[in-house]
Amino acid sequence: MDALLLFKALILGIVEGLTEFLPVSSTGHLIIAGDLLGFRGGVAGVFEIVIQLAAILAVCWAYRAKLGEVTLGVLRRPRDRASLRFVGMLVLAFLPAAVLGVIFHRLIKEVLFNPLVVAAALIVGGFVILFIERPGRVRHGHGGGGDIDGIGAATAVKIGLAQALAMIPGTSRSGATIIGGMIFGLSRKAATEFSFFLAIPTMLGATVLDVYKSRHLFAAADLPVFAVGCVAAFVSAMWAVRFLLRFISSHDFTSFAWYRIVFGVVVLLTWHFGWVEWTLAS
Repeated sequence: MDALLLFKALILGIVEGLTEFLPVSSTGHLIIAGDLLGFRGGVAGVFEIVIQLAAILAVCWAYRAKLGEVTLGVLRRPRDRASLRFVGMLVLAFLPAAVLGVIFHRLIKEVLFNPLVVAAALIVGGFVILFIERPGRVRHGHGGGGDIDGIGAATAVKIGLAQALAMIPGTSRSGATIIGGMIFGLSRKAATEFSFFLAIPTMLGATVLDVYKSRHLFAAADLPVFAVGCVAAFVSAMWAVRFLLRFISSHDFTSFAWYRIVFGVVVLLTWHFGWVEWTLAS
């Protein structure tokens, strides 16, 4: 196995894990990093799908107590109403992206998966975060939004619609759901935790769909590359989840907004001046 290929898998796994749950767009970062590393094409696309599973497992492990509680509550008789309600809210929030993803999956992959779209989405998303976090804005979390178990059906659907925007690479699924949740009345912590839980069905669904459509590209020879990427993604995602929960206890998302804007501008400048030959068509 090519050592350079394994090194690329390691780097991309770390990128996936670090960015999947932060409001900076993991898909966007993988597109840009993959382009810079020359890791593009069919197998690379499958690799990026598979390492998402490792990031999902990191969230499942971090929230294993809550997931176990909900699972037991749904399975036991009589069923726990709070657990059923929580699962119902996740389903409502999951549906918009699921439906639109199935309909527009191929179009999005063919047209929007390039570094310039990512850069533009990063910049626009950064300014949206700055607007939401601007000084003097009424603080979030009023109206019973301080706990994920108190999320209502209307709020869940709205967060689901916000998540659907993240099908544009560079938007950030976690950013759309967290900021969307805050706009719709959730506390910063509740919005962040609901985003983590919503990632589980959303990313599993997207992974299953992508794996099914790309099943002809899987080869046993690529297993070491996938293994390195998955381990790197799992470890770095565990760190990112814990970091974000600590970070939001005393900070807002302004720093992420400026990071998005600066990064997006840098990508556009490298394209404008020809410093990097970006791949603009899939």
